[in-house]
Amino acid sequence: MMRRQAMGMVTALLLAGTATATAQTTGTEAAKVHPELWPAAKSPAAITDPKTEARIDALMKKMTIEQKVGQLIQGDISTITPKDLETYPLGSILAGGNSGPNGNERSTAADWAKLVGEFRAVSLRPQANGVAIPIIFGVDAVHGHNNIPGATLFPHNIGLGAARDPELIQRIGAVTAAEIAGSGIEWTFAPTLAVPQDLRWGRSYEGYASDPKLIAEYAKAMVLGLQGPLVAGKTVDGTHVAATAKHFLADGGTFEGKDQGDAKADEKELIAKHAMGYPAAIDAGALTVMASFSSWQGVKHHGNKGLLTDALKEKMGFAGFVVGDWNGHGQVAGCSVTDCAQSINAGLDMFMAPDSWKGLYETTLKHAKDGTISAARLDDAVRRILRVKYKLGLFPEGHVDRSVVKAVGTPEHLAVAREAVAKSLVLLKNNGGILPIKPGARVLVTGPAADSMAIQSGGWTISWQGTDVTHADFPNGQTIWEALNKSVRDAGGVATLSDGGVYKEKPDVAIVVFGEAPYAEFQGDVATLDYQPSEATDLATLKKLKAAGIPVVALFLSGRPMFTNPEINAADAFVAGWLPGSQGAGVADVLVAGKDGKTVRGFTGTLPFAWPADARSPVEKPQFAVGYGLKYGASTTVPQLSEELGVNIAAALNVENYFSGGRARAPWVLTVTDAGGSRPVESPPVSSPGGLIAARSVDVRAQEDGKSFVWTGPAALHLSGPYADLSRQLGNSFALRIDWRIDATGSAPVSLALGGKAFDISAAVKAAPKGQVSTIKVPLRCFADAGANLRQVDYAVSIQSDKGFAATLLNTNVEAVGENLPCPPAVK
Repeated sequence: MMRRQAMGMVTALLLAGTATATAQTTGTEAAKVHPELWPAAKSPAAITDPKTEARIDALMKKMTIEQKVGQLIQGDISTITPKDLETYPLGSILAGGNSGPNGNERSTAADWAKLVGEFRAVSLRPQANGVAIPIIFGVDAVHGHNNIPGATLFPHNIGLGAARDPELIQRIGAVTAAEIAGSGIEWTFAPTLAVPQDLRWGRSYEGYASDPKLIAEYAKAMVLGLQGPLVAGKTVDGTHVAATAKHFLADGGTFEGKDQGDAKADEKELIAKHAMGYPAAIDAGALTVMASFSSWQGVKHHGNKGLLTDALKEKMGFAGFVVGDWNGHGQVAGCSVTDCAQSINAGLDMFMAPDSWKGLYETTLKHAKDGTISAARLDDAVRRILRVKYKLGLFPEGHVDRSVVKAVGTPEHLAVAREAVAKSLVLLKNNGGILPIKPGARVLVTGPAADSMAIQSGGWTISWQGTDVTHADFPNGQTIWEALNKSVRDAGGVATLSDGGVYKEKPDVAIVVFGEAPYAEFQGDVATLDYQPSEATDLATLKKLKAAGIPVVALFLSGRPMFTNPEINAADAFVAGWLPGSQGAGVADVLVAGKDGKTVRGFTGTLPFAWPADARSPVEKPQFAVGYGLKYGASTTVPQLSEELGVNIAAALNVENYFSGGRARAPWVLTVTDAGGSRPVESPPVSSPGGLIAARSVDVRAQEDGKSFVWTGPAALHLSGPYADLSRQLGNSFALRIDWRIDATGSAPVSLALGGKAFDISAAVKAAPKGQVSTIKVPLRCFADAGANLRQVDYAVSIQSDKGFAATLLNTNVEAVGENLPCPPAVK
């Protein structure tokens, strides 16, 4: 599911409907479903009972068509209020991450329970016909109840896959359910049952493993953990919540790992690789399934009747309801986000319409009245939704209370997370038996992730992207540095936290903690699997310490296996730590020996995905195969590994797109040069006297899609990277494009440079509408004519100005233009 987006997305997706329809028509025949090929499954009889069905029959006879249609619509708390339910009888409410109660992402469990109660109270007021139907409230709790500070945060799914422990997964599900319920919520959009095939996909870490059999085992375990075993005639108790098997189907199998892309597999491969988790989840009693944004053979899943109805509901016997993803119905052929009867007719039961709910309610009501949506299909969708609401005890009779806030972040829950962290670690190299850290050792701990709760937690943590997480969000957690420091000292040693590997007294061993910055969904898509293709600062730290004769342990935090052979070569020991979450103590339990020379836990994790031997994806030749993982006491020595990339980085890595989605696109790096020197632009914001302040990411058209900058002195903003060859683009009349919002013009000139050659764009800046998004394009020929070498461009974009200028950057790229654009004045 995507996070909260600005209302402007509705307009954009309305306009996108026609183009989407054209793109999908070619795949219809290829995407034909043959139900007889699909596995048989069946929701347990305990999902309902004759008495409940009779209650549903009686209720539906009283419901107006307006009330029935309302059940099919889900709105987000950022765009709907409890009072709106008096006019629009929606069936569901969600909170899409950044959409915290009263606009506060860091609300407490009690705040959440209060908000849910307010929505539910209005929904339970009988309308004129005496009917009142409670809302069902959903949230993305995907690695613990990650929306609430102080909750128990588990490793992301890829780490849990490394643990290979279904019993642990069921306990994690139970803990997560208890904390979700403790905040008054009864539905989570989990578990993800994706089977990622191309690790360039930005959601790879949401998949447990590449093995469909393990996915099936985990699907059963997590559903049972979240919901508990369903019992006939009894509601789900107050410590459990509804699960969501997602995203149906093959979101991990899209071409080139593109998020929301197209899976080109044939039907047999679709079933064998991507569908295996669903029968297990259905048999375990999963109450809901979420449709995927993506397509199969060119047809969007939100509109694929063969998959949603023929395969899922009929052959696999799913008796719960199917919910859409964030405005995903708007991508169906012929649809917009406010009008899509096609999705309901295909088998979708509930639209996720976060900011489009009002218009969608009106058009769906029209389609239900004129027969475009048949009465039978409408009633089937409503029955399925009511069936789940009764099973959860949401109606006044037999109501189940889910607001025991003291359940959030208990010591018992945190202990399960600590265990999960320890079991998720995978030891790839341990030459010379450098690990575990010996008692009494002098230990240097360094690296950008050593003391970063944000990096070790990853995306989907407090906010959608997770970039602004701080230790204050999880006071009951430990950063990896804090955990290592305590364990080393408890064992009689000394630990020091270092910036950049600097030390005063030579340590016995150094632990370098580094890895990917937080990301979620499409913002995590990458062009190759090469780690740090430009400005390899972490490798430099490893090499510096190694050259000083210091034994080096590399702890790599990432949402996927990456090409790290240079880093592995530069370290004596290398540990894949994934995204462990808030309990850094789980890392120390494995890496550091106590006074008795023994660790609390040993290495038990094994690779859930193949570790690449080069930067290509899908992984053609693994450096370490699925299931690889060393144990303490093993005599395995990892030899020097090849550092050949296997791809042309300059060609493969994005020579055309420099900034989008709120961040620089790899391999390009966003930096600032001002009175304080040159430095990367960071989040949270950094500043230096008399220079440029990088504001926190802001919402302009979509969630966190812009980055705002204010000049307080002479400074330049750069997008730099490895040498890129733009000669092909030059020969085809491309231009450098910038989409931005001018927030303040000031009086200083503004210049734009590419390849070190600058042009004065002050006139365009002053002419741009203030506070609105505008675009500037400068032909590449302008820069070439001024002397820029477009065969070797390392500074793709440089924006320079002085005090008073402020702008919010949304996008920079080079693109073909069909117009004869003039060159701005050159900067002398």
